[in-house]
Amino acid sequence: RNKCSACFKQYNRMEHLVEHMRISFHSAHEPNCGICQKHCRSFESLREHLIGPLPKIECAKIFSIRGCNLCLNLFDSSNALRIHRGSCQLSRMAPGLIHRMGRLNLQASTEIDTKARDPQVVALACKMVGGGSDGSLDLCARVCLIDEDENIIFHSYVKAQIPVTNYRFETTGIRAEHLRDAPPLKQVQRKIQDFLCNGEAIWKIRSRGGKARILVGHGLDHDLNCLGIEYPALLIRDTANYPPLMKTSKLSNSLKYLTQAYLGYDIQTGMQDPYEDCVAALRLYNRMRSQVHPPDYSSGSGEAQSRNNFASWKQRDLEKMTPEAMLEISASDYYCWCLDSLSK
Repeated sequence: RNKCSACFKQYNRMEHLVEHMRISFHSAHEPNCGICQKHCRSFESLREHLIGPLPKIECAKIFSIRGCNLCLNLFDSSNALRIHRGSCQLSRMAPGLIHRMGRLNLQASTEIDTKARDPQVVALACKMVGGGSDGSLDLCARVCLIDEDENIIFHSYVKAQIPVTNYRFETTGIRAEHLRDAPPLKQVQRKIQDFLCNGEAIWKIRSRGGKARILVGHGLDHDLNCLGIEYPALLIRDTANYPPLMKTSKLSNSLKYLTQAYLGYDIQTGMQDPYEDCVAALRLYNRMRSQVHPPDYSSGSGEAQSRNNFASWKQRDLEKMTPEAMLEISASDYYCWCLDSLSK
């Protein structure tokens, strides 16, 4: 009887594992604990596992000695960790630079910088003022676009299409005189759209091999909507909607939190500058893109559903496989940014 009970439990375990594989999209692209090898759906889940309020005690003990709190990687020794931290913790760009940029008369900088090298990846951020009777309607009043080396391509104030009723000066630093001679929204919209498409018709843009640029940012749906710009989702890299950077509840984290948790410095501590937001989003993108994963071009391409829905006749074969082998043949349900590096 005991033997039959053990067999029944084993059968149920395998059946549950197969069913779990069908619906959960396990993937080698998911972050995993370097100690117990647990796979997590997001870095936030892994962070809770290692250094959260209720971590796994055995893992937390080892991680406190040899683990990096920013990238969540485990190193061979505390000395190796100390060497790594010098490059992992990034610094905020000089406050003096941001302060000077905030006071610039940007009317002379309203043309796209075409003299710079042709970047494949650019980051965009906007600052909004308020419109409408109660000032709650977001209107784009300032926009910044930078290249992969954090150089400014375009940085301008924007004249709103309707009257501004709240300049939100405490956070934006924007006054009425900044917008008086600023270029109109339509003009800014056209320049940015043309630069992003880079000579390609928007309906012909594809994910790889084209001229159109990858666009990085935080909350890009909102920014692009306020600018009136349409851009293909396949070229958008949004740190607010990237599954590994989202909360365990699948809600977005703020850019301020992500920068502090994964880059090691603070932003948006006073008047906010779109350049600083661009740099933070770009650095987060580069950190996620530098993850080393097995090549898997089916991730996020629409094939994950079919790959993980195993046919009934394959169940016997699956029951004989180890969890590691099952993981190897499964796919994620999102596009992992590490694939951008592979497609260069």
